[in-house]
Parts: sequence; structure tokens; C-alpha cells
Amino acid sequence: MKFATVALATAMVLGASAIATASAEAKTIETRWADVEVETVADGLVRPWGIAFLPEGRLLVTEMEGRLRIIEADGSLGEPIRGIPEVTVRNQGGLLDVALAPDFETSNRIYLSWSEAETSGSNVTSTAVAHAVLGDGELHNVTPIFSQYPKVEGGRHYGGRMVFSQDGRYLYVGLGDRGHQMKESQDLDSHTGTLIRLYANGEVPQDNPFVNHEGALPEIWSYGHRNIQGIDIQPSTGRMWAVEHGPQGGDELNLPEPGKNYGWPLVTHGEAYGGGQMSETVSFDMEGKELPVWHWTPSIAVSGMTFYDGDAFPEWRGNVLAAGLRGQVIARLEIDGDRVIHEERLPMDYRIREIRQGPDGYLYLLTDERDNAKVLRLRPAE
Repeated sequence: MKFATVALATAMVLGASAIATASAEAKTIETRWADVEVETVADGLVRPWGIAFLPEGRLLVTEMEGRLRIIEADGSLGEPIRGIPEVTVRNQGGLLDVALAPDFETSNRIYLSWSEAETSGSNVTSTAVAHAVLGDGELHNVTPIFSQYPKVEGGRHYGGRMVFSQDGRYLYVGLGDRGHQMKESQDLDSHTGTLIRLYANGEVPQDNPFVNHEGALPEIWSYGHRNIQGIDIQPSTGRMWAVEHGPQGGDELNLPEPGKNYGWPLVTHGEAYGGGQMSETVSFDMEGKELPVWHWTPSIAVSGMTFYDGDAFPEWRGNVLAAGLRGQVIARLEIDGDRVIHEERLPMDYRIREIRQGPDGYLYLLTDERDNAKVLRLRPAE
């Protein structure tokens, strides 16, 4: 299926939001549908990247420096959990995402993604995934289930965001193009610039689109991606959507479908850093390449995303909420079928790495800071 972008994002930011400071601890953002209070749940983190929701109001948060922490319901930080796999911390690499197994209530199993070196201390790395059992302040039975091929030099564009399918059978993992390996995003003999689909135990589903295709890696679900930073399942349809970084401009919202090519680096709305067309880019459109559902040009440096289906903000049900790093915003996108029909940006005053809906229907955000990073919560203003 091929989609046309509705319009440039800059032309569709209707009803720009305004901020009123409520206090040092909280502020209020006026939005199209409701006033939103932004409050700090916890601070003192270092480059947090992924978040998952544990029972009794606790949070599980990764820090890129290689730490996994539990944040208690009162906001206090626990000691780093022991038994984390060896993580290569370099530039954009480190401990990345965390997800709970669909059967976490009985198994206590979690999934981690991180940047893994070819050998200890090596600069040749790729993205890896493992599952483990969480208990008593440490990880038990750490079991690697995936390692991106090939490993390459450098420390950029690891991807690493994970999500389970609605029925819990499949694990999707977004992978980056590793920066200087752009052309490999068009090759099926590499995981570079792909989105993969696995069973929860790491085995490859036999109905993946490139199983038994000579020269193709069987884990690949879709390809031609640059650097997927957020993925989530649409509650009303069970389909998986993703956001990814463009270069200078051209951040994308996509609806990845099996076997489809999303164009990078041949097709993009972005340009080379410093200006001008990239040498590999052909056009904004090309036969056989999928156009984004939406793009941000100029870029907001899109990061995490979530679909909203809670009760706290009933007018937002079915919306995509995408976080921005450089833009320091939350972009709220109203979806009609396979189209974005409206965007509103909520200014946050922080680089936002991740956004997730909590069990309470509130939205939880991670700020991207090297010192005293925060977990923020969005709730209706009283």
C-alpha cells in the first residue's frame, strides 16, 4: 500500500499550544481539547531511553550508560539492577529499550536491547536483544535471542525500540542504518535499516516475508528505514506503526507492512546535513518505494511514540503521540484511516526521548539529559 503525505507538517500545526507556568514542580499546557498538567515523577537519571510499567505503580527504566533501575511509586530511584549484559556505551549506543513479556505476571521475564561489541572493548558493534527473568534486584537466565548483522564500526543509528504484537505472539524490533552504512538499507542480506519480526523466544516466524528468499535475512519484516526510534501497535486495528529519524528534515511516520521498501536513502523529504541533496537520493517518490504517512520537515528529531486509548484524555483516543528531541515537543497526530488529518504540538521545554501511556491512562515521558534527567507525567489539569 502506498501513502501520500497530507502536507508539510509545518503547514498543519493548527492551534499552537501555549504554556502557563503553574509552579516549580508543575506547569500547565493549554491544548485544543484540554489543559494538560506536566509534573515531575522522578529525577536524577542519566540519559534514560526506555520505560516499562511494573505492578503497584513502579516503573522500569533503562539508562544508556548501562543501568536498569526500578523507580518506586513515590519517585525514589532503586539501585541499578545487577546482571545486565555487557553494553558498549559510545555516542548513540548503550542500553536501549526495555519491554515486559506478554506473560510477565507469571514469568517475570523482560526484554532488553543494547549496543553489543563484536569483542569486549571493540568499536565494531550492532544492536542485540535478550530476555531475562527479573527478580531480587538482578537479572537471571539472561538469554540472547538476536544480534544484528553485520556489526560495523561507529556509534550511530542503532534503533533498538521494541514492541509486542497485540496478541503477544510476535516481537518487533526497529533497527538503524548505522549512519555511514546508508546504502545497505536497500539490501536484504543485512539487518541494517530494517524492522524485524521474531517470536518471543527469538525464532523466526515462517510467514515472515523473506523466509526462504535466497540472499535475504529471514527476520526482516520491512526495509529501507533510516533509524527507527519509536514503534507501537494501533489498538483499534492491531497494526504496527513506526517513527524514524530523517537526515536534515524528513522525519517520518510510517505504517510498515510485510516485505515493503520504505525508500531510504533513495527517497526522502530530508537533505544532507548542511544543505543540498544527498548523493544517494533520487527524489521524494519512486516506483516500488512507500511514502510516509506523515513527515516532519523541518525535523523535530522524532523519538518515541505511543497510541493513546486511555480515559484521562478521551478526546485523544486513537491519536499518535510522538516525542521530539531537538523540537522539545510532543506532536499529537489525529488519525483517520491511514491518514494524519491534524497535528498539534505540545511544547515541553525538554528534549523528550520516550513517551508511553501508563496503566492509569496518564502519559509518561523521559527527558534526554546527561545529568538529572526526569520522568514526566501528563495528566488533565484540575
